[in-house]
Amino acid sequence: MRIDAHQHYWQLDRSDYAWMQTPHAAIRRDFLPADLAPLLKAAGVDGTVLVQADATARETDFMLEIAAGTPNVLGVVGWIDFTAADAVAQVEYRAGQGKLRGLRPMLEFIPDPEWILRSDFKPVLRAMVQHGLTFDALVHPQHLPALETLVRRHPDLPVVIDHGAKPKLKAWRGNAAAFNAWRDDMRKLAQHGRVYCKLSGLLTEAGVGWQDQNLLPAMDALLDLFGPSRLIWGSDWPVMTLAGDYSDWARLSDRALTGLTQAERQQVCAANAISFYKLEVPI
Repeated sequence: MRIDAHQHYWQLDRSDYAWMQTPHAAIRRDFLPADLAPLLKAAGVDGTVLVQADATARETDFMLEIAAGTPNVLGVVGWIDFTAADAVAQVEYRAGQGKLRGLRPMLEFIPDPEWILRSDFKPVLRAMVQHGLTFDALVHPQHLPALETLVRRHPDLPVVIDHGAKPKLKAWRGNAAAFNAWRDDMRKLAQHGRVYCKLSGLLTEAGVGWQDQNLLPAMDALLDLFGPSRLIWGSDWPVMTLAGDYSDWARLSDRALTGLTQAERQQVCAANAISFYKLEVPI
């Protein structure tokens, strides 16, 4: 079995997706289940986790509607307004809806890297734990110290780091110090047993014209830090199409996991996603 634990759908008349400007303008068009279906089939992917791509309640409604009518969408990671006076009520409301399994504030677009540490968010995060929701951390390397503080403050909150925290693989070529600093910060997070990491999104960070050797050191580092029991495979489609094809990422991922046993590969490619997101997988 293989599960893509990080993919998106969007429809431009449903939201503004303000982040889809240069350099993302090439993907500013509709992407829907019919577009992804043949790619999943070719790669042998049995199900997906659909992740929000806009910071609106409409976006979460849109994804839940898609999930309800798309059997291979096994789970949804949505969005709520953490700053709203009724944020805890929003958590309670969303937790009972369809295939919703987690929430993701779009931390990468918030200027303050310590925003998530605001004291008024503590009840929201506690409500997520109480209602069995996970936390997807959409972060960059500069957010990692604050994320580690968050994890220490909320040890019961299941956290997954999206895209390995987006290491700047293209900008860092030849810059061992920056790579090592990212790896050291990720190591601190990996020491917390409830923190998982997604093996996803790295193709985009490597940029157009990437070669395997541009990505494998980061992929190997994530596997070394989180091990096969806490690494979760995903694609970040269609964002990843800015740099390559779905088949490119599937092939490269298989290469990075070559040294694992079949059971360990199954953990990374499916079992960890099922466990972390509590997915219901059709028999």
